[in-house]
Amino acid sequence: MTPARTPLSIPLPPAGVERSAWLLLAARSLRGICDGFVAVLLPAYLLSLGFGKLTVGLIGTTTLLGSAIATIVVGLLGSRYPLRALLLFAAALMAATGLAFGFLSSLWPLLVVAFVGTLNPGSGDVSLFLPLEHARLAESAKGDARTALFARYSLVGALSAALGALLAGLPDWIAAHSSVSAVLAMRGMFIVYAITGFAVFLLYLRLPKREPHTMAARAPLGPSRAIVTRLALLFSVDAFAGGLLVNSLLTLWLMQRFGLSLTAAGQFFFWSGLLSAGSQLVAAPMARRIGLLNTMVFTHIPSSVCLIAAAFTPSLPVTLLFLLVRSALSQLDVPTRSAYVMAVVTPPERPAAASFTAVPRSLAAAIAPTIAGGLLGAGWLSAPLIACGTLKIAYDLAVLAAFRHIRLDGGSS
Repeated sequence: MTPARTPLSIPLPPAGVERSAWLLLAARSLRGICDGFVAVLLPAYLLSLGFGKLTVGLIGTTTLLGSAIATIVVGLLGSRYPLRALLLFAAALMAATGLAFGFLSSLWPLLVVAFVGTLNPGSGDVSLFLPLEHARLAESAKGDARTALFARYSLVGALSAALGALLAGLPDWIAAHSSVSAVLAMRGMFIVYAITGFAVFLLYLRLPKREPHTMAARAPLGPSRAIVTRLALLFSVDAFAGGLLVNSLLTLWLMQRFGLSLTAAGQFFFWSGLLSAGSQLVAAPMARRIGLLNTMVFTHIPSSVCLIAAAFTPSLPVTLLFLLVRSALSQLDVPTRSAYVMAVVTPPERPAAASFTAVPRSLAAAIAPTIAGGLLGAGWLSAPLIACGTLKIAYDLAVLAAFRHIRLDGGSS
C-alpha cells in the first residue's frame, strides 16, 4: 500500500542527501532564533549606546550591503569550492560577528562588523547562508517535493524566528530581576549569537564531504540567464520595499508611534512569526492547486494592503491586527519563490541562479533601511509603511504580467 502523502511529505532521497537536508534544517532553526531576537533587540541596543534613529537604519543598510557583496562572492566561488567548506566559513563568520557586537561600542567598528558579518536586521534570511543552503537543499527533491522541502525550510526559519523574538524581552527581565544593566544583558544576547554560530559550525561539519553527484556539474548561468535576469530585477523591487520595513525598523516604528516596550515588541513579533510560520504549511498544497506564480502574487497583494492600512490607524490594537494579518499572508511567497527559481533553471545552474537572484535583492534592500531611518528621524512615521506596501503591489502585478505564460516542468506556472 502506498503511504498517504501529507502536504509537506517528501519522497525519501538517498541517505546522504536526506541527512544533509535535516542538518541544514537544524542549522536554519538555530540561526532563525538568533535572527529573531537580534532584529528586535538591535534598535533598542543601538539607542542605548547613544546612537540615533538614522544610525539604526545605517547599520541595517551596511549589514544588507555586506550580505549582497558576500552573495556575489558565493556566486563567483560556488562552482569552484565545495558548498560544505563555504558553509563552514559562514558559520565561523557568524560566531565572530556575535563576539564583535557583544564587545564593541563605537560606530565605525560596528559598521565594519555589520558589513563583513552575518547580522540580520530582519527575521527573514538574507545572509550569506541563503544561496549556499538553497543550492544544497535543491538536490534533495524534485518538482512538488522540492516545493515542500523549501516550505519546510521556510517553516523552520519562521518558527525559530518567532521564538527568538520572544527571547528579545529577556534583557529587560534580567535587568528587572538582578543587578545586571539592560545594556549588559543585551550584550549577553550577542554572545549567545556567537555561541550559536559555533553550534551551526558543528552541524555543518557533519555534512557529507562528498556532495551529491549533480553538484559536481555546477556551472555559471547559461540557457536560463535571460529569465533569471528578469526575475532578479523584479525581485530587487520587492526587496527594496521590504528593506524599508525590516523588523528592526518596524520595532523602532512601533516604539516611536505607540511607545511599545521591548518586551511587548518581542511578544508581537512572536505571534507575528507564528502566523508567518503557519502560512508556510499551506504554501506547498496551494502551489500544487493554483501554481507557484499565482501563490506568490495573490497572497502577497492583500498583505501589502494591510500594511498600508496599518499606517493610517490611530489605535495600537487595530494597527497590530492589520500587521498580524499581513504576517499571515506575506510569507506564502517565500518557499514558492525559491522553488520557482529552482524550477526554471537547469540543475547545474542552481547555485548560480540562487546567487544571481539574491544579489540584486540584497543590494536593493541595503539602500532602503537608511532611507526609512531618515524618514522616521524626520517625523514621517507613516511614509515607510505606505511606500513598502505600494511598491510590493506594483512588484506583484509586474511579476504576474511578465511570467504568467511560462510553463514549468510540473505543468504549473
